[in-house]
Amino acid sequence: MYQVKLFNKIAKIGTDLLPADQYVCGEEFDNYDAVLVRSAKLHDTVFPENLQCIARAGAGVNNIPLDQCAEQGIVVFNTPGANANAVKELVIAGLLMSSRKLVQGIEWTRTLAGNGEQIGPMAEKGKANFAGPEIEGKKLGVIGLGAIGVKVANAAIGLGMEVYGYDPFLSVDAALALSRSVKHVTEIEDIFKECDYITVHVPLMDATRGIIGADALALMKDGVRVINLARGELVDETAMVAALESGKCACYVSDFATERMLAQPNAIVFPHLGASTGESEDNCAVMAVQEVRDYLEKGIIRNSVNFPNLKVPREKGTRICMIHKNIPNMIGAITGVLSGKGTNIENMGNRSRGDFAYTIMDVDVQPDDAMIAALKALGGMIRVRVID
Repeated sequence: MYQVKLFNKIAKIGTDLLPADQYVCGEEFDNYDAVLVRSAKLHDTVFPENLQCIARAGAGVNNIPLDQCAEQGIVVFNTPGANANAVKELVIAGLLMSSRKLVQGIEWTRTLAGNGEQIGPMAEKGKANFAGPEIEGKKLGVIGLGAIGVKVANAAIGLGMEVYGYDPFLSVDAALALSRSVKHVTEIEDIFKECDYITVHVPLMDATRGIIGADALALMKDGVRVINLARGELVDETAMVAALESGKCACYVSDFATERMLAQPNAIVFPHLGASTGESEDNCAVMAVQEVRDYLEKGIIRNSVNFPNLKVPREKGTRICMIHKNIPNMIGAITGVLSGKGTNIENMGNRSRGDFAYTIMDVDVQPDDAMIAALKALGGMIRVRVID
């Protein structure tokens, strides 16, 4: 019986996919095989030795200690694309809010309360203070063409915008999904120089931290509008405050609230609402549970952020799943152990990612304790698991 620990509330449509005769899930376990989590911070969590995997019901994994998990052989999944439509819709709302001063207009109109029949004429007279440009015909730069960026780009094309897209790591699937009308540029500076609106959709890492900073803002058009619904640290706050105060940036839309941004009249800041829809939470929960089941029951890794993805068709016999360091002659050492025990390998697969690798082997005999112990004793081996 697999035990699945919930660190956040996970949509029931997802947890209902865990068969009751194989899984039990809850919040009180001390010893568990898998984790389902949303935004709970796990960096200070002491994981049990038998923890096999963590599935984040969402895209960002900043709340999970990825390096520590890799060293312990704990596979971490996220759910790319499951909340993409929800974020896309919020970006489109951000485009409109940044242009038409909708938020400012709403706030001002509320101040008219108490004026009775004069409210209508007063609102009509004051509307000129909230004029803004239409987005049709304007240039939108999309930095990052993953699941969300592609949807944003395509939706903006549908709204009549001229869209520029930048992603040096554009995947085949994303390229196929991207509208042919999107201008794919190979230099991010082209986005900064050409676009009236810029939205960023890249993960936060050392290479992307502050990707929109003073130098980038200096290249942008006067009156540019910037939207950041990905990670707050992608935008250098000091540089953005200066750009807002000087008028270089006409509006900054973000769902990462800070004291300095809340003080900026031309910043529109709201809670981190990208995935806060019932549909998105359901989609993320379903994908996260499917990833956990695939790994625990079949050894399949997909959408991992710290180990290579690997799917090997199941052949007859017993499946041995091994997480190990990506070092020379590892496969030879593994097959040496198996052949020494008179074991025939029916099927196998191996993939590496950085310092780590994952190997699946289907064998014709049931491994005994001595064989498993010999595999675990190999230099560089992190975890060995048998699936009958």
